Amino acid sequence: MSSIIFNQLVSVLEQGNARFRVMEHASAGRSEDAAKARGTNIEQGAKALVCHVKGNGIKQHVLAVLPAHRKANLSVLAQQVGGTRASLASPKEVMELTQCVFGAIPPFSFHADLQLVVDPLVFQQEEEMVFNAGSLERSILLNVEDYQRIVQPSLIAFSEANITE
Repeated sequence: MSSIIFNQLVSVLEQGNARFRVMEHASAGRSEDAAKARGTNIEQGAKALVCHVKGNGIKQHVLAVLPAHRKANLSVLAQQVGGTRASLASPKEVMELTQCVFGAIPPFSFHADLQLVVDPLVFQQEEEMVFNAGSLERSILLNVEDYQRIVQPSLIAFSEANITE
């Protein structure tokens, strides 16, 4: 668990006068399992993926945030960022850039080399979003308008429906 990241999150949210609450729950990494453990709708979930975008002279790490019930179209993400291809970062790179393990990454970038991009559907799903807060056992439920105001992300439509939808 990254208590450093959790403390940074809480500090940023408190300084931004955000409407949020912390939730403790059973360990969960997959979006479906996390929603069950939290007692929330999967549509409220926001998942954050650390990606490499390359090509056209670009080598960029991106923290790509999308609704938990959707999947990332990495080709679209790469094109929208200006590259030709994108892939998920390795567990080692994820830890170096976020101080978190896969599944525990919050939708906030605290690293200068990690560009934050958010799919606009995050702001259209529900009034509140929920995400892991540096831990697989701790989440934050946050007003989506407060999230958008505080992080001021680049908006890129890169998610697509899961096959199960």
